[in-house]
Formats: sequence, C-alpha cells, structure tokens
Amino acid sequence: MAWVLNSIMEILNRPNTWRIVSDLLLFVSPIWLAVFIGLLVGWTWKPDWAVEFLNRNGVGSENKVLGLGPQPLPTWRFLPKCDFWKQREEKSELRLEEDKNDKKLAVTGADLLHLYRLVEETDEGPTWHHMMDRSLPNMSYQAWRREPENSPTQYRSRTVFENATPEQVRDFFWDDEFRISNKWDDMLIHYQILEECRNTGTMIVHWVRKFPFFCSDREYIIGRRIWNLEGTYYCVTKAVPCSVIQRRNKPRRVDVYFSSWCIRAVDSRRSDGRKTACEVMLFHYEDMGIPKEIAKLGIRQGMWGCVKRIEPGLRAYQLACLPSRPDPLSQINTKIKQEYITSFEDDRYMEEDVTTEGSESEDGESKRKVGPAQKLPKILLIGGAMVLACSLDQGLLTKAVIFGVARRFVWPRKRV
Repeated sequence: MAWVLNSIMEILNRPNTWRIVSDLLLFVSPIWLAVFIGLLVGWTWKPDWAVEFLNRNGVGSENKVLGLGPQPLPTWRFLPKCDFWKQREEKSELRLEEDKNDKKLAVTGADLLHLYRLVEETDEGPTWHHMMDRSLPNMSYQAWRREPENSPTQYRSRTVFENATPEQVRDFFWDDEFRISNKWDDMLIHYQILEECRNTGTMIVHWVRKFPFFCSDREYIIGRRIWNLEGTYYCVTKAVPCSVIQRRNKPRRVDVYFSSWCIRAVDSRRSDGRKTACEVMLFHYEDMGIPKEIAKLGIRQGMWGCVKRIEPGLRAYQLACLPSRPDPLSQINTKIKQEYITSFEDDRYMEEDVTTEGSESEDGESKRKVGPAQKLPKILLIGGAMVLACSLDQGLLTKAVIFGVARRFVWPRKRV
C-alpha cells in the first residue's frame, strides 16, 4: 500500500499536466484490463450459482416487469462458452434421481462401488496375503486372504476358465437350479426366489446350505444384481434383511454375507492373442457363527476341493446350452459406462452423503449438498484475501487479521 501511495504522489508532482494524465492512465491500465477481462468472462460463462443468487434475492425483478432492466448481453462467439458447472449440476440432478430409484432395491450402486474398489484394489483395506496357487488343464486358480479389524476374514480369488465366455460364466453362477441338480456346489440344498425385479434383474433369494455334522445348517437371505460395464460383469451378492421368512433356531441365519464376482474376458494362456478365456475375481466373507480360527482352518482345508468341482460343472452347463429357467434374471443387467463409476467416486454422490429431500440429520438441520458452484465463491474469497495480504507491506499482524476475517466468512462456526 505504501508503494502505491508513493507512486501516486510521484505522478502528481509532475510539472506538466499532460504528463500527469498520461501517467495516471498508464498506472490504472492494468485495473481496467482486469475489469474488461472480467466482463468478457461474465458474458461467456454465466455461472448458474450467480443467476440463482440474483433470482433468489429478487434483483432486477421489478425492472424486468417494467421492461427497464438490462437486456441479456450477447455471447461472443470467438470465446468458448464455459458450461462445465451446468453440466455437473445436470449430472448431479440425474445422479440424485437414480439414487432415489436405486435405494428402493435390495442391491444399490453403493454395493457396485464397493465391489469395483475391491477389484481395482483402491478400497484402502489391509494387505492381501497369498494362500494358494493351483491349476487344471483348462482352469487356473489363485487365492488370497486378509483379516480386517472387527470383521470376518476376507477372501479373494482369481479363476481363469479356458474356452468360456463371460456370459456363460455369469449365467452359470446365477443358475441355482443347475447348481443343485448338477451338485457342483454340494453345500446348497434349497433355494427359493422371494422377490425379483424384471427391470434391473435384482432378486432376493432364500438359500439353505449344508454344513459339517458338528454345525447346524445355515440359511441366507441374499440380494443379487448384475451391472454390465462395457462387457465386464459386476455381480453382487450380499445378505439383506427380509421379513417374509421368519428367523428360526435351525437352520441358523447368516446376517453378514458378501460374495461377489467380477467376470471379464482375458487372453488365453495358450498365447494365441485371442480373448477366449474368462477371468473371475471373487470376493467373499461371511460370519458363519463359529470361532474364527476354526472357520479359517476349515476353509483352507476344503477350498481346493470345492473349487475344482466348478470346472466340470461349467463344462456340463456349456453342453446344456440353455439356462434351467426361461428368461433368467442373470441376463437382465444394468448397463453402465465408466462415467457412472466416476460419478460415484465423487464424494457428493457417496451414499452416506445423499439424503432424501427434506430429511434431517441428527442435529435437526437439513443436509445440503455442496457442489462446485457453491465452493467457487469461497475459492474467490480466499484468493482475494491472499492477493490483498501480499500487496500490503504492514507486517504479519495485518496479514493475520485479513486471513482471519476471510476465514470467518468461508468457514463460519456452528452455533451450539
């Protein structure tokens, strides 16, 4: 500030009036240039948050009625129109509408995101430890496990089937009738479809599985749904609440259950350069109600015995050609693109942050979604405070006061 005042006084002390005027014009020219650029940006950008602010406060409404208000400024064609925020807000409205419909289903987009992060290893969970590496002539199998805190042991496996398509493997794992009749999964002794959605392929199924003689049988109420991401199938199966079937002592119900697959075509290990093989990434954990160490030992001892029965069962399913029931729900998938996953990755669309309109949080205040348009004024306020503080030569105290005032506007304290 002292430098600015000294410069102005030096200009005013010029002996020639014309020299004073020319120097003053030259001195303020950067300011006028900034104003001109701001007008151009305002004409071409038109952010929705600013228009909404003016409309909410009634600015110019009376003049518009009388026809005296300013007319809309023309858009300059040689400057690109920046409608980034408008596109993001349109996507947010579409995303919220999908969330409202999605929440009515047993398996939602949040479950898809959980499986996707497990596949991509971006779930920030504990490290996976290798357990097993086995193979058959037309199948290879690898398994890992990890032990999160306050959660059952989690298992991950990668199985590659030669000469199989993702669609065949998808239908094979979803076909419970064939699973029982072929007995490739000899633990499943009963299944019943309780609910199904023919639009999304979502279903709720009742399972009863046979356990060893020292344990009672277990029953599962599971929700299922499949997403098709550009030829890769994300098949989610998880335990869901259900009031149709009452809880009993035997079989014992399993409330914590997650067993989901990512199925996609991969190159054959024959190195012929063709995607004639199918990869299945399985993620599984459940609380069977038995001691953790005993469950780990039993799974480790019986894992390969169960897995190696899958391959002959799949080949028998391929020979049968058709699913066990007409119009199977495994063929009704929710088709999505990568942008759908990206929108869920944004914190604004995380399920815990999305609330129904009018719903209230624990402290009684309605939650409001904060989008980029609402964050922009804060960014401009912080940037303006930084420029003002750096232009003043009055010591650290002045700068601290400026930043303190800006902070009170950007992050106001909540009243208790």
